[in-house]
Amino acid sequence: MTSAVLTLQNAALSLDGNAGRVDILHDITLSVTKGETLGLIGPSGSGKSSLLMLMGGLEQATSGQITALDQDLTSMDEDALARFRRNNMGVVFQNFHLIPTMTALENVATPLELSGHRDAFDLAETVLDAVGLSHRRDHYPAQLSGGEQQRVALARASAPRPKILLADEPTGNLDETNGAAIVDLLFGLRQKFDATLVLVTHSRSLAERCDRVVRLRDGRIAEETRQEAAE
Repeated sequence: MTSAVLTLQNAALSLDGNAGRVDILHDITLSVTKGETLGLIGPSGSGKSSLLMLMGGLEQATSGQITALDQDLTSMDEDALARFRRNNMGVVFQNFHLIPTMTALENVATPLELSGHRDAFDLAETVLDAVGLSHRRDHYPAQLSGGEQQRVALARASAPRPKILLADEPTGNLDETNGAAIVDLLFGLRQKFDATLVLVTHSRSLAERCDRVVRLRDGRIAEETRQEAAE
């Protein structure tokens, strides 16, 4: 029997804006099992990225419960959530979020150092090599192409060997060729580290590489589809 790595039970998210309170997600109940790849799709504004943020504890649910690796994220404060992500999750953003004053190697090594890895730089170099960027280790983000920056971001997210990988539109800022290469790397790293992968995408072809696809509409789950043949 497969165990649930992520579970959302009647999770909702509302945010206060200039126009008042806005309901983003409604009554989301969803489980993701160990080693599964899950694609979140839907039109812009459907709540895909917000759902991913809830899963990573980057947004706090307004109501309901979110459990990750048997830990209740909804009961944690910001510091506890940050520690949990550091030790268990890797997050890849569309806009890379690299530290501009650090080299590629330093960007990958920093979270490892924060996690207490004594060999942080050696491990960072190994993972940079795995994404084909060992020759760019001493370059700063501004000296790297978009595809190279996303490779560094992937290396940073996967270096601590997280149990859960979350990716928000990882190919959104890349051309088709670079996007395809990043997807191959993402799925390859997921398999290498036996991680659970949840990704947000507008690309139907990318979503179809996942074991299961959840379509959101107006902040609600509209449809779930399990793929017949997934990578």
